[in-house]
Amino acid sequence: MMQDSVMPFANALSEVPFLGELLILAFAAGVGYVLWQLRSFQDSLAEFGFRIELAVQVFARVHHITKRRRWVLSQLYGSGIQNMHVVLLVGLFIGMIFALQTGIELARFGQQDQIGVIVATGMAREMGPFITAVILAATVGSALAAELGTMSVSDELSALDVMSVDAISFLVMPRVIALMVIAPLLTVVCDTVAIFGGGFVARSQLHVGWSLYFDSAIQALQTYGAVIPLPKDVYAGLFKAFIFGGIVAVISCSCGLKARGGALGVGRATSRAVRDSIIAVIIANYFLTWFIYQS
Repeated sequence: MMQDSVMPFANALSEVPFLGELLILAFAAGVGYVLWQLRSFQDSLAEFGFRIELAVQVFARVHHITKRRRWVLSQLYGSGIQNMHVVLLVGLFIGMIFALQTGIELARFGQQDQIGVIVATGMAREMGPFITAVILAATVGSALAAELGTMSVSDELSALDVMSVDAISFLVMPRVIALMVIAPLLTVVCDTVAIFGGGFVARSQLHVGWSLYFDSAIQALQTYGAVIPLPKDVYAGLFKAFIFGGIVAVISCSCGLKARGGALGVGRATSRAVRDSIIAVIIANYFLTWFIYQS
């Protein structure tokens, strides 16, 4: 009897227009309300807003780069030259792993001669900029957060404010600009080393000749874009690296500026900088890929 009485009500609901969409909107509104009541969610929104504001302030001070060139060059050396060996080592083995894993599957279909195309395009489009950004987040980003965090907890930032020194122009802008410049350069190094590492695996493990491998790799990177007269995979990867460098630098500096609570606060800011930078790079990578290859 209960089932018989419920069925007409369910049938009536099913005939209501846009019922499914209304239920989804109601569920989303309920989840949003619960999240809004959580203090941690509000803090996350406030922190996100602070990072956007910091990025705007940094780019509003780009014209200060001439008088801050000494600091920019110092940051370029610290983030680029001192991390070159890490990029070389990681890039080499990433290329070798990429070639080995894809080559094993391609060999099952007799298509191992296409390994150069896959390694070259995969590294130029995705893996090169992403791996470089992760390395920079783990090395440079953590150092930036620790440096600025130590200044924050020791009241050095307050002292700069008292002396009417623009901390954004003096401390943050050179670090952001340097990382945005060095990230594409390190990506080129990572891509090149990875392609050579993939060639070594292709020759030794998959029995693909050097000439065939490199010819296919170079040919795969010669597809020109409709807007920019350059190989699309190359400039897409470099543009991603440029954006990733800015993301890592802004997030790391914001975590350092917000550090409170002595040495413990500096440690938390450093770990938060690395975590948030990698998450932001992954999210930005999807949207950048969609934007570049859908246009």
